[in-house]
Amino acid sequence: MLDQAVLAGFCGTEEYHRYSPLFRRMLLTDGALYVAESGGRSGAFWLMDAIASHQPRLLRHPDGRLQGIQFWALRKRPDPEGGAVLECCADSGEKPAVRQVIEYTDFFTNGDTEFRLWAAPVDDQGNWVIMLPSEY
Repeated sequence: MLDQAVLAGFCGTEEYHRYSPLFRRMLLTDGALYVAESGGRSGAFWLMDAIASHQPRLLRHPDGRLQGIQFWALRKRPDPEGGAVLECCADSGEKPAVRQVIEYTDFFTNGDTEFRLWAAPVDDQGNWVIMLPSEY
């Protein structure tokens, strides 16, 4: 389960972490790795995989801003089954470029209803990094 005090302590990152052989170009900051390891009862690597899985389409999206930075939000649905919606926008208040319904997640165990992550290119070799907003 995510500890809000630990989350608040992430500012920048000391290193990037390669987390999956399936998504070799997607890296995680220290804070994003903490979320992947501690989100929900069994971790939230699925959330990082979901973001990474949308990259091929987003990198060809007509809105070129999505090739520079992406703003991701996981929002709890009000249904009793514990579902959520994952969305990616080029900027706040805009129509999502990605909207994925998550049928079930135990990610929101502490009463929160929304969690934000950002993704951005990290080098000229095509690597991207998922980060907490405080790590930008």
